[in-house]
Amino acid sequence: MATTAWASRRGRVSRVALAALGGVGLGLGHSPYGLPWLAFAALPLLFHLWAAAPGRAGAALTGWAAGVGFFGLTLSWIVEPFLVDIARHGVLAIPALLGMAGGLALFWGAAFWLARAAAPEARGLRAVLALAAALTGAEYLRSVVLTGFPWALPAYAWTDTPVAQAAAWAGPHGLGLLLLLLALLPALLRPLPLLAAAAGLALLWGAGAWRLDRPDPAAPGPVLRLVQPNAAQRLKWQPEMIPRFYQRLLTETAAPAGTAPDAVIWPETAVPWLVQEEPGVAAQIAAAAGPGTPVLLGALERGADGGWYNGLTALGDGGAVLGSYRKHHLVPFGEYMPLAGALRAVGLLWIAEGLAGSFDRGPGPRLMAVPGLPPFQPLICYEAIFPHQILRGAQRPAWLLQVTNDAWFGTWSGPYQHLDQARMRAIEQGLPLARAANTGVSAVIDARGRVLASLPLGVPGRLDAALPGALEPTLYARTGDRAALIALLALLTGAALWPRRRRAA
Repeated sequence: MATTAWASRRGRVSRVALAALGGVGLGLGHSPYGLPWLAFAALPLLFHLWAAAPGRAGAALTGWAAGVGFFGLTLSWIVEPFLVDIARHGVLAIPALLGMAGGLALFWGAAFWLARAAAPEARGLRAVLALAAALTGAEYLRSVVLTGFPWALPAYAWTDTPVAQAAAWAGPHGLGLLLLLLALLPALLRPLPLLAAAAGLALLWGAGAWRLDRPDPAAPGPVLRLVQPNAAQRLKWQPEMIPRFYQRLLTETAAPAGTAPDAVIWPETAVPWLVQEEPGVAAQIAAAAGPGTPVLLGALERGADGGWYNGLTALGDGGAVLGSYRKHHLVPFGEYMPLAGALRAVGLLWIAEGLAGSFDRGPGPRLMAVPGLPPFQPLICYEAIFPHQILRGAQRPAWLLQVTNDAWFGTWSGPYQHLDQARMRAIEQGLPLARAANTGVSAVIDARGRVLASLPLGVPGRLDAALPGALEPTLYARTGDRAALIALLALLTGAALWPRRRRAA
């Protein structure tokens, strides 16, 4: 191919730089940029750079560079937690971003290596199938290896379009595989693959539009009040600010409404006290909500074994504890420190103690029942980014509740990407989702992932909205990622066994 020949004439540094640029192009599809169409230029560029790379090692370097560009952009928010206490942790901000981008890019490097191994000639449809399947496999492994980090999966770039509705059938990885295939087909530079890519995208768009146009599910349920205190992280735990933010929560909770809310929801770690051990605080919170109106709030818990948990507590009349949930999927380096013992051994104890919250893990996903509300699955902060951990079958909830403190994510990209992933969980499962976020975006999301009502980022306030109805379990809710994994394995196997073209004598 002429384009591959052009790429092969570039020096290694030039190819690496172009690969990183291609990764940035893919990253621009995600919030807040919202340019998913760039994938149809970025992926063909990466295909030709991969095809022109010398051998499997060169292919792996191309994939790694593309990953660095992609993750460097989409995870740029990761510097924000280090800037909360800039004097203490600011020096680690850039190394953390570079380390995270470079580390996750290894998955892409491995995918490009595997694709070259499966399609050593690196041309034609065989090569497209191999690269799409290998990259999908890498993204799946990224979602589960070392507790997983499925942030900014390929499908999420299309959250604001009807295309995202296909996640109800194929899940995020199945949809990602389809989109990667469609975006790579133009790299073949022939009319038929171009038409196939256009037709495939049009089909996904049309099917999604059809799904969005279907009748809404059962009548809305209880009215929820989401309270957004907008406590900046650098101020949240300062002694002189704690009473101010707490009073803001109480005032918004007690504010009159035309239709009284059936439940009030506060965000993750809304207060600094152990509410279950402070009956006076619990009673004050319950009084603000009024008789018969439970309050669900994020609060720390101390276990009988002395462990500390990031939890969700439900309070009833008089501050009675109606139930609680303990977060089980903790944030590495934020809520626990991987290899803390090794850090202590080499004299880096200050990192282990200064950065990690040292929380203990809860027992796992579970349903929570609160009087007056349909049963729901609580998700604390980034537990909402794991599609495979939503309860299914007999344990399927009636709705999802996410409480989060996105003040850690800054104000540019992180909070919006986090919201997109919550919307995808609603689409995949056919379940409504309510989201209470400290600094925003708090939202009520219907079972097709549409934001019905929201509070914008950086604004204190409250949001009263009826909980939308749930749909019947989607195909993805019934089958999970099995179909996507079978498809990518079949494509990789087919590419590896593809008859090689004989060279002319």
